[in-house]
This record gives sequence, C-alpha cells and structure tokens, in this order.
Amino acid sequence: MQSTLDLLKLSDPDVHAAILGEEQRQREGLELIPSENYAFPEVYATNGSAFANKYAEGYPGRRYYGGQTFTDRIETLAIARAKSLFRAEHANVQPLSGSPMNQAVYMACLQPGDTVLAMDLSHGGHLTHGAPVSAMGRIFNFVRYKTAPPDGHLDYDHVREIAREVRPKLVLCGHSSYPRELDYARFRAIADEVGALAMADVSHIGGLIAGGALANPLDAGFDVVTTTTHKSLRGPRGGLILCKAALGPRIDQAVFPGMQGGPHMNAVAGIAVTLKLAAGPAFKAYAQQVIRNAQQLAAALLERGCTLITGGTENHLLVIDTIRSFDLDGRVAETALDAAGLTVNKQVIPDDPRPPLRPSGIRLGTPAMTTRGLREAQMTQVAEWMVRALRAASDEAALQQIHAEVRELCGRFPVPGLD
Repeated sequence: MQSTLDLLKLSDPDVHAAILGEEQRQREGLELIPSENYAFPEVYATNGSAFANKYAEGYPGRRYYGGQTFTDRIETLAIARAKSLFRAEHANVQPLSGSPMNQAVYMACLQPGDTVLAMDLSHGGHLTHGAPVSAMGRIFNFVRYKTAPPDGHLDYDHVREIAREVRPKLVLCGHSSYPRELDYARFRAIADEVGALAMADVSHIGGLIAGGALANPLDAGFDVVTTTTHKSLRGPRGGLILCKAALGPRIDQAVFPGMQGGPHMNAVAGIAVTLKLAAGPAFKAYAQQVIRNAQQLAAALLERGCTLITGGTENHLLVIDTIRSFDLDGRVAETALDAAGLTVNKQVIPDDPRPPLRPSGIRLGTPAMTTRGLREAQMTQVAEWMVRALRAASDEAALQQIHAEVRELCGRFPVPGLD
C-alpha cells in the first residue's frame, strides 16, 4: 500500500519537494527561535488522522452535527487532562491558535472601549496584547506598561501606579520576548487593588509551567490563563484557555459561536495526547533542561562579549542587542545566522529606535534544541558558532564552514518525528 507521502509525490511533486526540503533544513540546522519546537511524534499521527475530516461545532454532548461519539471522547479527554495538568477549574481546548484564543478572552470578559493594562510590544509583550496594529487594539483601550531602564526588568511599583491611574477592567501579563520570570502574586495584588480581572498569557512558557519548571499563575489566583499548545508544550498548533469555573460559560460562548465555528478535531486529538505526555516525568526533566540550557547559552554569550537584554535569562529565551554587540541590525544578524545553520528571529528591543523589519536585536531560545537532546556542553558550542558567524556576517565562506560544523553536530541529535 502506498504511503500518503508517496501519493503526494505523484499528485503534486512541487509540494512534495518542499516538504522534503523543509525536513532536510530542520535536520541539518539548529532551531533557536524560542516559539518553535518539534512536536511529539505522536502528534503527527493525530494531525493526519480521520479526525481531520470531521466537523464538531459545539461542545461534547451539545453538537450541531451527528456522528460525534469519538470527537466527544477526544475533547472530553483533552479538557480533563488540561484541568489536571494546570490545576484549572475550567478548560477550553478549541481555539485554533493563540490570537483567537486571546481575542475570545477579551470578548468574554470586556465590553468595547474597556481598558486593559498590558505589556508594551517592544518591551516584550505580544501583538495580541493590544498593539495598535491589531484588531483588538482598535476595539479596546489598551494602556501599556514598560520595562525599566537600564537593566530592562519590570518595575512592579510602576505597573501599580499606572493601574491606579487608569483603573483597567483587565490586568494582563505575559510576554513573547521578556527573559525573566514574572511575579504573579504582584500582578494579582495589583488587579485586586483596582477591581480588575487578572489574566496571564503564558504561550511561550506553557510547557515549562506544565513541567513544573516555572510558576503557574493559576496557583496565584489568576482568573484566566491562556497558552498555545505548541512552543514549549510540544503539541499541535492550537490554543488553550484555562479559567475559574465562574468564567467558563462566558469563555466557551466567546470561542464558539463567538469567534469561530467548528474546532479542528485532529488538533484537539493532538492536544489530548500532548497533555498526557506532558504530565509524565520525562517532560518534567525536559522542562528543567530547557532552562538550564538557556542559562548556559546566556553565560557563554556574555563571556564572548554579547549584550543581553536584562543581562541574562530565567526562562527559555534570550534577546541579544546586536547593534551594541556586533554593530549589526537584527535582519543582517538573522540572515548571517541562517546561512550558518542557526535559525533565530530579528527582534525589537525596549524602545527600539529602529523599524521592526530592521530592529536592534535578535531573539533566541532553547526548547527545540533541548528536544533534540542537546545539553549544556552543546550550548557553549552554539554560542561560539553564533559569535563567529556574527563577526563574519559578510563572509559567505566562513558562514558555510560554520554550517558544515553545525550539520555534523545535528547528525548526532536526530529530530523527533523526522528521524
């Protein structure tokens, strides 16, 4: 019997070739983008399963189509596992990705024009936290707090001052490029003082929280916590909303029918599998190793003269000021490292004077490398390669030599699910 990949080769050789090319790129290079990872191999089975054929609008026991015996079973499993793993009173596993996930929370908890206090994008926040270019930024009144110079850490007293001034309905914490742990108790206290709901978007660190390596905002009494299900959690692309029981009906209604129609049941199946695997001891060890690797990578980069935002990391990611470190903007640095087989992303830094497509920094992290089995010794080697590549950014031969060395290392650390 022909495999599905063989059938694709016959019917669409162009797409088939692109898939093989991407597999080769992933095998022969190191993925350092902190929001990317390799899914559990079992997730590949669910993504391509018969659940991809099935509509399931509604919720278990309350669907708008027939034939829901097994979709109900899968979603019920995913919900129960999410609640258990994160110690949540209520869970919704249907959001298609991180953006509609957060939008559903806003729609459930706020009225148009309500004020939200959230982290500024250039200081580590996320596009969905009310950036002016986002749709939510036009519907709600987002007021942004920033990190404090010169070290780039959050000033919680300043966050409290802003909250007391603007009286938000929702206090939102979470980040996409902030290398430090958050003090959830402080955020909860600030929200309580002004009578606001407390929300945390932990999309980047959801897996590290599940693995017990970082604090869980639900333990600090947060009303809502959102996380994507890929990134550090190693599941399929999707979103997960965790909340107090009293908010559950409003959250569910905001997801469906408010924001989207039928969930992607193949992804829900993958989420169920992922949450089971994330509850095991191997995943807890993985989460701890992600942080150890990030801290070793930070130390090795600092030893080689790199300037890091906040001076280091307490989670899975780092941000390098490439202007100060190498006199290169982030786009040039990203391109040079890509040629060397080290994939990062250009990144704005706090109050960056440069435009987003040519920012002053790059962002990198350790989840994907840790998934492949790399440890502290390899982090030192990665730092050495990065510095060599950025100092030789215009030397194609030097970059290719580094890529050859990277390729040799990658051959010793297979990509789960591909090899």
